[in-house]
Amino acid sequence: MSSAVESKGTAATIVRTPAEIRRAQVLGVVYILLALTVLWLFALGTSGDATFRLSQPTDRFADSFPDLTVPSGAVSYAVAMVLAFTGTVQLIRGFGKRTNAVLAVMLILVVFSFLSWAAAGKSFSLVGMMRSSISLGVPIALGALSGVICERVAVINIAIEGMLLGGAFVGALVGSVLNSWVGLVAAAASGTLLAWVLAILAIRYRVDQIIVGVVINIFVLGLTGFLAFRVMGPNPDLNSAEVFPPIGIPLLKDIPFLGPILFDQNIFVYAMYVITVAMTYGLFRTRWGLRSRAVGEHPKAADTLGVSVYRLRYLNVMLGGAIAGFGGAFFTLGAVGRFDDNISAGRGFIGLAAMIFGRWHPVGAVAGALLFGFADAMRIRLALLRPIPSEFLAMAPYIATIVVVAGLVGRSRPPAADGQPYVKE
Repeated sequence: MSSAVESKGTAATIVRTPAEIRRAQVLGVVYILLALTVLWLFALGTSGDATFRLSQPTDRFADSFPDLTVPSGAVSYAVAMVLAFTGTVQLIRGFGKRTNAVLAVMLILVVFSFLSWAAAGKSFSLVGMMRSSISLGVPIALGALSGVICERVAVINIAIEGMLLGGAFVGALVGSVLNSWVGLVAAAASGTLLAWVLAILAIRYRVDQIIVGVVINIFVLGLTGFLAFRVMGPNPDLNSAEVFPPIGIPLLKDIPFLGPILFDQNIFVYAMYVITVAMTYGLFRTRWGLRSRAVGEHPKAADTLGVSVYRLRYLNVMLGGAIAGFGGAFFTLGAVGRFDDNISAGRGFIGLAAMIFGRWHPVGAVAGALLFGFADAMRIRLALLRPIPSEFLAMAPYIATIVVVAGLVGRSRPPAADGQPYVKE
């Protein structure tokens, strides 16, 4: 009897929901369409070798780390074949729990085929582009981390864009008047102040959190634009802050390929590493994190157990504001040294998409942000390789955002009480 049950259990197949079946079918069609696209755009008529430089001339081991040279047309043909085969398998039986991993590999292959086509007959610094990807992903990552810490206690922070923009403005102004370190602190303080306004309206007065966030974004956009024109315009010395230089970490920066990418950056990149690790540990290994997650999932139950729901929401929202304001300072104190109108250019909203991509987990959110940073860096680099219209290249980060929000990477579940005001009985 027991052997019959065991054999029956062994022969049992995994039952997929209708949503999973539809997603598998959609992905299969997407893979096949991508195969045709790669074949038509990148393979046919493409000749020459693409050379990817994996080191920089100033690297310690540059001579012992050779470049990667590949035949552009052959690479695209091979990628098209792999995509077609994967799409067929996806349509017939799917990949089960490995679906997202397969999707990631396929997207990497498409990007590699695209870069091989763009660099055909030319030399391309892959390590330089990856280094730029990390740098450009920093404000998005810090915005995503701000969203994670807020939404873990069920407060939706749509105002990340305004906090980034406010941090950029205050950082440039205070950094120009005093010094960049004071500007950095002031930028974090400006984000905290905006987060306090969000917390007061959303938590105490229970105003719709989406509306409050949108109002803060519009207010900061108008205020910074006005002050930049009226105050900074006539006084250029108020808009000329010193930029934080890259700091190479001894020994680590000499690691071939990865060293210049990860360990020869400015303080914003290193701060992103530290905040990501600290937030991950805090959310999943400390009492504060357990209570934060409890408040986000079931605030009434948490309140019954003695957790101060209001106080924890205030604390997390203001911490999120400080992180976003700090991230906004990157635009001025970490990149160009001056403030321009709407310098954040929607990076706060992309940070929200990265948060969803990462399933409200700090590491996943940062990974998503770096993906968007890669799309931005690729846009800049490709403008030098191919005569592609700049308008099309400018769409790359936002197209990636739409793909994520549309659910191609799978459905993400936010905290159960996300966006719901809490009334203490």
